[in-house]
Amino acid sequence: MTRETRETVVVLSGGLSHEREVSLRSGRRVSQALRSRGLEVIESDVDSTLVPRLAALPGAVVFPLLHGEAGEDGALREVLDLLGVPFVGSVGSACRVAFDKSIATTVVADAGIRTPAQVALPHEIFRELGAQALVAALGSHIGFPMMVKPSRGGSALGCSKVETAAELPSAMVGAFAYGPVAVVEEFVEGTEVTVAVVDRGNGPTALPAVEIRPDSGVYDYTARYTAGATRFLCPAEVSDEVADRCAEVAVRVHRELGLADLSRTDMIITADGDPVFLEVNVAPGMTETSAVPLAIEAAGWSLGEMCADLVQAAALRGARRPLATTNQV
Repeated sequence: MTRETRETVVVLSGGLSHEREVSLRSGRRVSQALRSRGLEVIESDVDSTLVPRLAALPGAVVFPLLHGEAGEDGALREVLDLLGVPFVGSVGSACRVAFDKSIATTVVADAGIRTPAQVALPHEIFRELGAQALVAALGSHIGFPMMVKPSRGGSALGCSKVETAAELPSAMVGAFAYGPVAVVEEFVEGTEVTVAVVDRGNGPTALPAVEIRPDSGVYDYTARYTAGATRFLCPAEVSDEVADRCAEVAVRVHRELGLADLSRTDMIITADGDPVFLEVNVAPGMTETSAVPLAIEAAGWSLGEMCADLVQAAALRGARRPLATTNQV
């Protein structure tokens, strides 16, 4: 890539979601990695100064590392498209589908990939019909144990494993604290793994699966972002055949949802070696305790090398839409 195609990389992190601090940590690490490859990097939050800042940086490529709704629901990427600014990652329309667990699960299941049984419940329905009436129906349809989580969100915020009917109402309230729709889904027993998919310009490729073993037994927010709270094994301690199945599922999810550049698919491997899709992330964490950097290292790459390649691919691809113009009076 010539210098003219990417004079500057603008790493976006922070934002106003519940995952702001994690996003800032991801942004700092990626910025350091890109600088190690000789790129000029500007770290930026998302605020009222962003648009004029980008306008003053023609030729810049944006690397979005915002986690949570503001960064992963597609809205910011559609703004970047509107401004004619090239960026790393999936377009807004694909992000909207991937970010909503109830929609993404439906699309993935329709593609023939195994998913948990799932029900999506808006807060209004839960409130109007009442917990008592719904608990029995959910227990009968989904069964216990079950998982309750916000339909839109990440980092396991608002997620609960529910063992009994008595625990369900409070778990629903916990999920609704992070969004207006909760999903209730079958709890799948097995080995939890996550598989990153990277497209460095030659098509999507799955990185080695990362096996997740939280000390607490639950991969919640604390287990994800507290050093030493979770043991990560990469490559995962599974057979080559099962590892290939996981890679195939992750690439299929990436393709079916129309994702670009980078994604991470979380799944459970059942006792019979069958991967079950849980969710997909379009802006995976890049912190010191995140799985994707581990997988990059296991693949024989460096984080800086991979991020620089993604920036190069974005620069060569250019803006998805023509540059915005100002009407002349």
